[in-house]
Amino acid sequence: NLLIAAVPRPVLTPPPLPQSPRFARRSSQSQSPPSRTNPPTMASFARQEHQFLAELGLAPRNPGSFACGAWGGSGPVVTTTNPSNNEVIAEVVEASMDDYEKGMSACFDAAKTWMAIPAPKRGEIVRQIGDALRAKLHHLGRLLSLEMGKILPEGIGEVQEIIDMCDYAVGLSRQLNGSIIPSERPNHMMMEVWNPLGVVGVITAFNFPCAVLGWNACIALVCGNCVVWKGAPTTPLITIAMTKIVASVFEKNNLPSAIFTAFCGGAEIGQAIALDTRIPLVSFTGSTKVGQMVQQQVSARFGKCLLELSGNNAIIVMDDADIPLAVRSVLFAAVGTAGQRCTTCRRLLLHESIYQTFLDQLVEVYKQVRIGDPMEKGTLLGPLHTTASKESFLKGIQNIRSQGGKILLGGSAIESEGNFVQPTIVEISPAAPVVREELFGPVLYAMKFQTLKEAIEINNSVPQGLSSSIFTRKPDAIFKWIGASW
Repeated sequence: NLLIAAVPRPVLTPPPLPQSPRFARRSSQSQSPPSRTNPPTMASFARQEHQFLAELGLAPRNPGSFACGAWGGSGPVVTTTNPSNNEVIAEVVEASMDDYEKGMSACFDAAKTWMAIPAPKRGEIVRQIGDALRAKLHHLGRLLSLEMGKILPEGIGEVQEIIDMCDYAVGLSRQLNGSIIPSERPNHMMMEVWNPLGVVGVITAFNFPCAVLGWNACIALVCGNCVVWKGAPTTPLITIAMTKIVASVFEKNNLPSAIFTAFCGGAEIGQAIALDTRIPLVSFTGSTKVGQMVQQQVSARFGKCLLELSGNNAIIVMDDADIPLAVRSVLFAAVGTAGQRCTTCRRLLLHESIYQTFLDQLVEVYKQVRIGDPMEKGTLLGPLHTTASKESFLKGIQNIRSQGGKILLGGSAIESEGNFVQPTIVEISPAAPVVREELFGPVLYAMKFQTLKEAIEINNSVPQGLSSSIFTRKPDAIFKWIGASW
């Protein structure tokens, strides 16, 4: 219900898409290289609606390497663009491998200082980071909406997630307890003490460019670890703005800025982190394909891995469900962030007795979704992140049609300067091969079932996992659904 309450009320008549949106992002996605041409127009920063960029310390050209406590960068110059209109926002000078090596050496050395500071004192630093983020909450949220493309309430909400993680980590800084264990030897005991690893590597994706950092870095820092962060190559301004805020806190407390080191860059920097023996733990968020490579590289040197990869999430709606509640929930789960969450609902499993009724209601609320500039009030669906994302969507629709899928609504790109597509509902067999793939966009597969057992079998029939939901009033159905077996 909290998620539902956070959704702005749909506007009944979708307005025309803006033909010349006022904001600007970057022309590449996780799987496609960033644009390295088309220099930015300085007029972008002169616009009234872009004044917040300067408040975040951003400029028409930005160094993308924060190493040894200083900003620099000797790698390629890339552009970052707005998915609403594919206009350039700014240039970023990415980190080179030389920048990486200098920064990583300083970060590794800084770990000796940071891990010696008592955990509650480290928690105080993280508390200050949270306060610094609070002061820039709305500016950072607008930047997220501008560069990534998610609607403004989601952008602000994502930054709030990091602030909440800071608060959570502060509490943990006084609870890093070990155990005292009785020994079988007389007058002896065993004591468990947790020590920092040293440096934690964090590689984040474009869809949650702030929140994923917070989930990892806040905990790593209070546990006494330094952090080396490689942000997504298509959201470098977010990486830079976040790093400036975090670095200011360490500087204010006269601590080595290298405790938090950050790089804008592509696969070369990510691979360096995966292979670096100075980084005992690497957290990677992204595609399954790249995640497998990261895991193999980290495991080959006996490092530790945290992976958050693809999802193919299902919602099961039983015959006794509250249909209006479930319809609203499915809308938010499938359309939010333009279907670019790893927890996006991609498969809708409906009991045969309510199948048509549910779909009829769902189609009607889909028609009310306002599509447009994600920074405008009332917009529910913004653009896909890149032009490559839109092409992937269209290719996915072709595959759906070729495998017998019936498009109930949507299924097309929207004619505009940006990366807008229609939210799509598809009627398809759960046996279709395309259902077993993750199409990263607002595409929902509708399927029917007869029994809960069948629904759970369909739920578990794909190679991906991550999340699952059920709508029912029957406790026995809930316990069967969450149970380990039948």
